[in-house]
Amino acid sequence: VILLAPPHSLLGKCAAVGYAICHRIPERSFHLAGRQMPLCARCTGTYLGALTGLVTMWVLGNRRASNLPPTGVIILLMGFIASMGVDGLNSYLSFFPGAPHLYEPSNLLRLTTGTLNGLALSIIVLPVFNFTLWREVNPRRSIRNFRELAVAVALAAVMVLTVQAGLDFLLYPLAIASTLGVLVMLTAINTMIILIVTRRENMAETWLDAFLPLSLGLLATLAEIGGMDLLRLALTQQLGLPF
Repeated sequence: VILLAPPHSLLGKCAAVGYAICHRIPERSFHLAGRQMPLCARCTGTYLGALTGLVTMWVLGNRRASNLPPTGVIILLMGFIASMGVDGLNSYLSFFPGAPHLYEPSNLLRLTTGTLNGLALSIIVLPVFNFTLWREVNPRRSIRNFRELAVAVALAAVMVLTVQAGLDFLLYPLAIASTLGVLVMLTAINTMIILIVTRRENMAETWLDAFLPLSLGLLATLAEIGGMDLLRLALTQQLGLPF
């Protein structure tokens, strides 16, 4: 039903996902082929970074990892998350004329710090998700050392350069990928919540066993997105609030 509901175009549906979770300020978003990306520069980076991290861990054979990275890697990941916080605060202060800020914000910085944040989040969330879902957990770390982290960062850098290039033919691939990042991350989190609330943790042995909780997690995600879209629409159109 949700897939058949308006907007009916693919980009329209991607924009609807962005409308639920992102401010989508045009000046703080990338535009390709004359169309605004579904998410702002920072959110685009966050969810493309998260997707890049998940793909990297899958390729490295860490997809069932249930342990966090070593302490040194964790500290660096916390730095990635903090960098987005600092840049976000600096960018927010620039809204107010005369307010002090450390440097001139830009969409490239928003994209870069967002990508590092998303990469860090995926590396932290994946082992927690696996530990919650699977009956037999793999003691492997999601990222085992700085070398593996360097691979993930290099791929994330390629993603940043790809978005920044502004190539029109990449509108659909990047819009779909960033939207997929939103759905994957929210579905993972909602699936964990459902498993914990229903006390069904550590029950799945195969992907077939995981199908039901993942489906429920996806449905919860779609319901949340639809609800936030309707709430934002009501606040903007009915109450005239500038969201």
